Amino acid sequence: MADAESLPEPPQSSSDDVLEMKRDLERLIEDTENLSVQLTWMCYDMAALKTSPELWDSMQKLEEAHHKCRAVVCGDQEQEPEMGTCPDLTVIATTQM
Repeated sequence: MADAESLPEPPQSSSDDVLEMKRDLERLIEDTENLSVQLTWMCYDMAALKTSPELWDSMQKLEEAHHKCRAVVCGDQEQEPEMGTCPDLTVIATTQM
């Protein structure tokens, strides 16, 4: 039988090391989840575009219309407004009802 003194002891890790490792693992898991969501949306978009090629043109027109409407609401028709300077459009819509 092996002598108890000859067995190597596992290194003692401090609680700071364990906490840092947990934070790193949580960050890696969150990053992996975010990548998974992005890949899922990319696959969905590709499937939708392959199913209906006209969808791309419609999406482009809708995006352009959105930018024009946002510029009009924010009061600057020449330049695209910054996100921080324009009021939230959902608040405007709910207050006008």
